[in-house]
Amino acid sequence: MSDPRRHRGWPDARRPPWWPENEPWPPPSGAGPWGPGGGRRGPWGRRRPSTAWRFGCSLLFLIGFGAVLMAAVAWAYVGLSGAGSGIGVIVGLLILLAVGLAIVVGTRWLRGLAEPVDDLVAAAGRVEAGDYDVHVAERGPREARTLARAFNQMSARLAATERERRGFLADVTHELRTPLAVVRGIAEAVADGVYPADASHLAPILDATTTLERLVDDLRTVAQAEAGDLELRREPLDLGALLVDAVAGFATEAADRDVRITTSIPDDLPPVEADPVRIAQVVGNLLANALRHTPPGGTVTVSATSDASVPTDATVEVAVGDTGPGVPAELLPRIFDRFAKGADSPGAGLGLAIARDLVLAHDGSIEARNIPPDGLEVRFSLPVPGAATAR
Repeated sequence: MSDPRRHRGWPDARRPPWWPENEPWPPPSGAGPWGPGGGRRGPWGRRRPSTAWRFGCSLLFLIGFGAVLMAAVAWAYVGLSGAGSGIGVIVGLLILLAVGLAIVVGTRWLRGLAEPVDDLVAAAGRVEAGDYDVHVAERGPREARTLARAFNQMSARLAATERERRGFLADVTHELRTPLAVVRGIAEAVADGVYPADASHLAPILDATTTLERLVDDLRTVAQAEAGDLELRREPLDLGALLVDAVAGFATEAADRDVRITTSIPDDLPPVEADPVRIAQVVGNLLANALRHTPPGGTVTVSATSDASVPTDATVEVAVGDTGPGVPAELLPRIFDRFAKGADSPGAGLGLAIARDLVLAHDGSIEARNIPPDGLEVRFSLPVPGAATAR
């Protein structure tokens, strides 16, 4: 049997590619500006008429008044020409007066609607030209004010997105410049015969290319997280064993920096449902950041706890702390932002941003705080599978 919506203007029952993903297709019967599903509900639960319905009623109103005006003119003409009584003349004049007032009121109402629409058209043209800081006054009828408010919010988001895009490009350019300069400088020196092409002079080039590779991978992870395209291969994960392996992997670097790593990991941690590669990346970023900012003779602490006694909110929490200088108070609220780092930080400022994105992708939470008298502690938690089901 054919779709009953075909005769209502829906040419095809198949979902079109431009239809929003979060709305059902076909739309509910009667949906749209003219059907019973159109409009919004008022404060007493009554459905407000849509803008199209009000325009239609206004058009019918003007047509009706035009007909009344023609009848009133004919009536007044008959009365003034002597063919009608004095009462007919008075009634005709009153009708003409009422119609005139209605025309004045209607003209002012249409003008009050047309001016905000003109403002929106002009503002839309400026947005099309690339000016995202445009703002329109919220005036006119309720629908015009609502449309202007939505337009202002849209332009504000576009402006913020454009600023973030430009800042991101500037930060990426800055981070790429240093390793590229190292590669070019040493390569030119070797090519000109200034340096011999031996291992000691080629090593900085290899280090710079490693830095570039890591930066490109980090940028790819950030882009995937923002686009919602992070691929997570979840499986039951023993977080305690992962932490032990991660600490062992950084043992050599910690020894070279004269930094001690201590652990406090219980044996009875409940398993979590997570991607082991991504969570290992989170822990690795936190450990690398802690080691980078811990002075010789300092300590990095890795601990894990669980509140599995609360079935509906059970989580496993991991904390990585250091005895470094901590984070300046003005930087702490932005510590998980891209390229946010202190003036003396040697990193690119992406490690904590990636850790945040990966933890949030696992439905977890992450926070950072300064540890008095010195040091920084970053904590993240992941839900236990049973708790996620219970919620």
